[in-house]
Amino acid sequence: MSLPKNSEPCLRIPPWLRVKLPSNTTFVGTRGLLEGLGLNTVCQSARCPNTWECFSNSVATFLVMGRECTRNCAFCNINPGAPEPLDADEPRRVAEGAARLGLKHVVVTSVTRDDLPDGGAAHFAATIRKVRDRLPGCTVEVLIPDFRGDAAALETVLAARPDVLNHNVETAPRLYPAIRPQADYAQSLELLRRVAADTRGIPAKSGLMVGLGETDEELKQTIRDLAGVGCAMITVGQYMRPSRLHPPVVRYMVPEEFEALAEFGRSLGVAKMFCAPLVRSSYHAAELAQDSDS
Repeated sequence: MSLPKNSEPCLRIPPWLRVKLPSNTTFVGTRGLLEGLGLNTVCQSARCPNTWECFSNSVATFLVMGRECTRNCAFCNINPGAPEPLDADEPRRVAEGAARLGLKHVVVTSVTRDDLPDGGAAHFAATIRKVRDRLPGCTVEVLIPDFRGDAAALETVLAARPDVLNHNVETAPRLYPAIRPQADYAQSLELLRRVAADTRGIPAKSGLMVGLGETDEELKQTIRDLAGVGCAMITVGQYMRPSRLHPPVVRYMVPEEFEALAEFGRSLGVAKMFCAPLVRSSYHAAELAQDSDS
């Protein structure tokens, strides 16, 4: 199967990436609730283009362990720097926020905390447990960093039994030195392989962006790699430059090209391929997780 030929690089944001702002009051209510509980979201910190839609539907992806990241990925809008000490009450507040929003599927991610001995794994586990205590029957998805390849840290999170474990490879390995200089592609694949091979049956999920300079073949090879380590779910979305300080978009892919990538992934045995211009790893995560159980 071959992908359609790429459209010419486009300096202007194409119409399918233009987001309409909401006119209802739910957005303001969601934002106020989160601020009142002192909670961070990746929606706001990463300047996600879907924030307006998600907040207007009382949905948010929680960002734990602070607002400063110990890494400096070129694509990311989260500030690099020296993080503050962990907030021991944060897991409880995440659970409370999820309850007040009426979430049935809770997605929790974090900044990378290379300063912590376990990379923050115990904090993830505590958050999963607090959500389950507050919302019995709620499903929990975690989007974790690589924990520097620490198998014990990964086991700490798996032992808390999230319903989905996500770790994004983000881009093709050739681009790692420029885009993810402190990460290791093989290490990320190994983490996902361990999750997929674990006997507790927690599905492994990963995601990547297009438009950073990768080729079609590199995209396909990355999907092959993820399928090869047992990923049950893969998301693919368009990279959108958060600011002029970030790398420019090299190309905008048309919706049909995303559909072709989804087809390609399914041909490799990845049943849940979610590929579209505005897709992000936590976008419509509840529906994707639900589908994975059917």
